[in-house]
Amino acid sequence: MRIGIVGCGVVGAAIAYRLSQDPSYDIQVWESRSQEEFGSTGAALGVLMAVISPKLKGKHLRMRLESIGAFDGLIDELEAQTGLTIPYNRQGIVQLMFDQGQFDRWEKTEAVRQRQGFTLERWSREEVIEKYPAIQSAKEIKTGNDFVGAVYSPCDRQLDPVALTQACRKAAEMNGAKIHYDASVESFDVTSDDTPAVHQVNIKGESIQVDRLIISAGLGATSLTASLEQRIPIRPVLGQAIRYRLKNHDFALPNPVMNGAHVHLIPLNSDEFWVGATVEFPDEETGELNEPSAEALETIKQQAIALYPKLADAEIVDSWTGLRPRPMERAAPVIEWLPNYDNVLIATAHYRNGVLLAPVTATKVAEMLSERTG
Repeated sequence: MRIGIVGCGVVGAAIAYRLSQDPSYDIQVWESRSQEEFGSTGAALGVLMAVISPKLKGKHLRMRLESIGAFDGLIDELEAQTGLTIPYNRQGIVQLMFDQGQFDRWEKTEAVRQRQGFTLERWSREEVIEKYPAIQSAKEIKTGNDFVGAVYSPCDRQLDPVALTQACRKAAEMNGAKIHYDASVESFDVTSDDTPAVHQVNIKGESIQVDRLIISAGLGATSLTASLEQRIPIRPVLGQAIRYRLKNHDFALPNPVMNGAHVHLIPLNSDEFWVGATVEFPDEETGELNEPSAEALETIKQQAIALYPKLADAEIVDSWTGLRPRPMERAAPVIEWLPNYDNVLIATAHYRNGVLLAPVTATKVAEMLSERTG
């Protein structure tokens, strides 16, 4: 069966890798960017927050938990096959709490997660300070509150999203998939049957036949689905993050990600870590994004310093600004057969959870293809 995949960021690459394990599939992947450009995937910190989600039930939580449960095996599998190293922090996430009532409510979440097969630990303020004395003065700027304790999730993870994407791409190609870069879709040829189907993808003057088409193009999915008269509206949400250098900082690996007041401190090595990220929405009326907000970035900086005061003396060595695809008037992500089409599957608009949900999305896409193929 001839499978076409449009988009090869982290989600598209994970899908390509998963499907390439089935020898009955002949897979072609088209990525509009160059091999060195990563779009929304490059604008992600790779913090995999699943078990530490406050949600107790629901479809989205089930997807998060299924996906986080797959990551350790996936990373080991990809590294063994490709020979690549994927920076992957298995130390979990520590989330500081600044409200006693909120902290107390995590007791119920802890019990629910245990029944679901995952571990959460609640640490008192004294326990946190004993483990991490460098943050004993941590405050939440918005309220002025000191932290009252922390929730530790040893099952959650953090990784380099670009390295994961590169590994998925290489493994897919090793399995026989063909990935084309700088390859923007010009148009689709559609059958005129009662139930239409895309049978050809037109790129750079070439027409490629497909039996099934998967659109995993992030923000580009809107124009692609519009060309098929089934427009799925997706808007960009901008994010900014900063990479600091502070020699011999207190959270060098192996240490968990530290989170507090919606700011992540992500250790990379003995000298550097990421801090972020902002969440900047487009104009409600026009849908257009303004320039990256200096005020929002400064708020992140100041909150990070309030968590870890030594940051005030750190050097900024890198930063990124990027867009995340957020579906309008519906929950993220969008994983479904395109209405009125027999063979077009949409797997996109994961908003801020594209990296986390990449494995489970790939599995779900494989299952949906298998079910429709019979």
